[in-house]
Amino acid sequence: MKLLLHVCCAPCSVSCIASLRDEGIEPALFWYNPNIHPFGEYKKRRDTLLSYAASRGLEVIIKDQYGLRTFLSAFSAEKGDPWSKETRCAYCYRTRLEAAARAADENGFDAFSTTLLVSPYQNHALICKIAESQAVPFLYRDFRPRFREGQKTARETGLYMQKYCGCIFSEEEAATSKPGG
Repeated sequence: MKLLLHVCCAPCSVSCIASLRDEGIEPALFWYNPNIHPFGEYKKRRDTLLSYAASRGLEVIIKDQYGLRTFLSAFSAEKGDPWSKETRCAYCYRTRLEAAARAADENGFDAFSTTLLVSPYQNHALICKIAESQAVPFLYRDFRPRFREGQKTARETGLYMQKYCGCIFSEEEAATSKPGG
């Protein structure tokens, strides 16, 4: 199977790649994360993924688009309360998964998947619903049981470990939920 794996960040990819390789699937990686802000954070995550992928001999397809203004204007046009976590996350999932499905189709992949499925902090059911609605087949795997193992390996490997999901709102939530924040 020729699989395109959308990657939100290198640390989340570690156990997903290992799990897929255990099944005999060699994924190509797809970077498209216009939700990550600020630019310095976006660049650190992108560059960490590129370095990690090279060290593991993995192909990477990049749709390199940083765009704070585009992100804010597009997601604020969403139905419902655009400031709610549910609305924000749905927009981010849909934007990235639609792009991954398009890239899979345009590049001759049989299916696509996402590293978002490894995080116990993401809305797993919503990710699956959006991904399964795409024209390209979606390969579902519940990578969550290997989340802690992947994070441990990422730390041991020296990968950049971010402190929040990616958008400016999750950065704010992470900063203000800490004592003294």
